[in-house]
Amino acid sequence: MKKFTKGLVACAVTAALTIPMTAMATNGYFAHGYGMKSKGMAGAGAAYAQDAMAAATNPAGVALVNDRIDFGVDYFMPDRTATFGGVANDGNETAGFLIPEFGYTSKIDDKNSWGIVVYGNGGMNTDYKTGIYSSNPAGLNDKTPTSMNLSQLFIAPTYARKLDEKHSIGVSLNLVYQTFEAKGLSNFIGLKTDPSTGKAGLTGQGVDSSTGFGLKFGWTGQLTDDFTMAFAYQTETQMSKFSKYDELFANGGEFNIPSNYTLGFAFKATPKMNVVFDVQQINYSDIAAIANKNNSGSGGKLGTANGPGFGWDDMTVLKLGMDYKVSDDLVLRAGYSKGDQPIPATETAFNVIAPAVIEEHLTLGATWTMADKAELTVSYMHAFENEVKGSSTTQGNAGFGDIKMSQNSLGVAYGWKF
Repeated sequence: MKKFTKGLVACAVTAALTIPMTAMATNGYFAHGYGMKSKGMAGAGAAYAQDAMAAATNPAGVALVNDRIDFGVDYFMPDRTATFGGVANDGNETAGFLIPEFGYTSKIDDKNSWGIVVYGNGGMNTDYKTGIYSSNPAGLNDKTPTSMNLSQLFIAPTYARKLDEKHSIGVSLNLVYQTFEAKGLSNFIGLKTDPSTGKAGLTGQGVDSSTGFGLKFGWTGQLTDDFTMAFAYQTETQMSKFSKYDELFANGGEFNIPSNYTLGFAFKATPKMNVVFDVQQINYSDIAAIANKNNSGSGGKLGTANGPGFGWDDMTVLKLGMDYKVSDDLVLRAGYSKGDQPIPATETAFNVIAPAVIEEHLTLGATWTMADKAELTVSYMHAFENEVKGSSTTQGNAGFGDIKMSQNSLGVAYGWKF
């Protein structure tokens, strides 16, 4: 009971601190990984549970990490740029973000364990100095600085069970709180169902929030002494609607979180080196607000079922990581990931407010084991610059909607076993 109470109190405090955050937008708007150890390996680790954050990647990992607590924080630095109407715009008025995370795991008995993780997703964030759509010949010359921010807080209580010495399963209940705000989008009033209502339901309505839930299932199996496989599947997360932005997002402000799944592998290459490889599929096409095309010719109005969205495609991400045990007190990590970014060249006009075009990540990390079973972990991520040049003939002129982004993040975590 003492452990249970301690975990819940720590979780509640961390959740309260996490709510105002903006999270990483690296693989679309999904983070490149969860937990500092996994982040140091390019986010790979579905088959390689290392700390109390394991449930965020694969709930079955909770059965493998025993009793521990991990606190971490990332300093995330995205660099986003859009060329709109022939004018290059810097979207970095808000340049850096602190992103905390928390994990707690505890054994119930020899076969059963439970845990809870708190982490962020989202981060479709831009913050421009001016109204970047004001140069649109068809627009209303709105000079309000254009900005958008989406953040998502996950609180995931998790149960895991060892089926035998080599196989485990787990399930998480994802409780999600998300916030959204948009400014400087008045030039889209003509696409509303009722333009006479002006900005209402479209832009400048302050911060809105929604809540919802979904499930995540996982399995881990050690097939040989040196080879482990894993699979994790997250259902679509059903969210309440953004009522303040019901004429911006399709289906009256609906913004569910897409289903996704990960197939993972872990190899013990040498007694001191582990190599991990994950394949992650993110089903953005499940969500109308994300997947609906801007330039499909459907004629749908904003906020309707077939209304314009961000036009994103599904995304497949390959993640490769390794760690090396230098000594009993030091482990080094490195990783690389690659995915095809989700934004077609025909869909850049709307995505200047969400230029999530990152495709490649390079990561480094290390863990130092200290006295009293405590650990200090650091991780670094560099997302290489990528650009998508707008190609839609409906955009009016060359250079109308070219989007570009690169990123860096530096994280630190403190964990201990008990």
